[in-house]
Amino acid sequence: MEYKDYYQILGVARKATQDEIKRAYRKLARKYHPDVSKESDAETRFKEVGEAYEVLKDPEKRVAYDQLGAQWKEGQDFRPPPDWNTGFEFRGGGATNPGGTDHSAFFEDLFGHAAGPQARSGFHMRGEDHHAKVLIDIEDSFNGATRSISLQVPELTKDGHVISRERTLNVRIPKGIRPGQQIRLQGQGGAGPGGTQSGDLYLEVEFRQHSLYRADGSDIYLDLPVTPWEAALGSKVKVPTPTGSVDLKIPANSSQGRKLRLKGRGLPGKKPGDLYVVLQVSLPPANSDAAKKLYKQMEEQLAFNPRAKLGVS
Repeated sequence: MEYKDYYQILGVARKATQDEIKRAYRKLARKYHPDVSKESDAETRFKEVGEAYEVLKDPEKRVAYDQLGAQWKEGQDFRPPPDWNTGFEFRGGGATNPGGTDHSAFFEDLFGHAAGPQARSGFHMRGEDHHAKVLIDIEDSFNGATRSISLQVPELTKDGHVISRERTLNVRIPKGIRPGQQIRLQGQGGAGPGGTQSGDLYLEVEFRQHSLYRADGSDIYLDLPVTPWEAALGSKVKVPTPTGSVDLKIPANSSQGRKLRLKGRGLPGKKPGDLYVVLQVSLPPANSDAAKKLYKQMEEQLAFNPRAKLGVS
């Protein structure tokens, strides 16, 4: 992905105030507006300027963009890390792309999808709802937990600069929560006008990458290495699960990628998910004369052609 330097597009310093960013945008928008500009690339430049301003005018998007951009080095392809946008607190519907606006793939990948609840419509004498995406361990969903979670909250200083402060919350993780579900923290959103009721904070939950398990809805998947003879002859092996190891029977003549279901061993709930064990057949290395001899015997004695269905010999 090509990194877009929104500060360079607007011609402002990275420490520019919000007023300086607004003035730069207005100047360039007038210069490149397709209805008045004689520049050959006016329409393209006008869209770029609008996209840059869409991010930098918003303190929340700007803080997230600044942290992400700090990882980019000029001349290199830009690959945002997974879950780069976790830990940032946004107002209302979050970093969303306004409908009908034509933005680049870079913008769409970063800010193009709504996350969290949309801002409430109509008039309400209460503070605005906020949202953030947070990462928890998969074990927290199995057991329930209380975790200390830190969020980056943008603030506008008196002189118009955007800074980021950190706030830490003790959050109860409900047992059985799924990726994509939200935890509502009542009264932890925006302050209410004139001392009225504060809004709520919604935490959208995702799981950290785990060394063994991956989640799909309420189901859990585990890749299980097995030997060729365990897969071919059948066997009983110990399998780890988030709640303890279990004995698993591997049927004879199992093949690579076969899924074996452990019912009810997925995420807990009124209807618990399942745990799917995906067999991964591991071949012993031919790193000794004895191993090479065994492989040679298999080649000579087994009439096996894995490419037979391809129509080639």
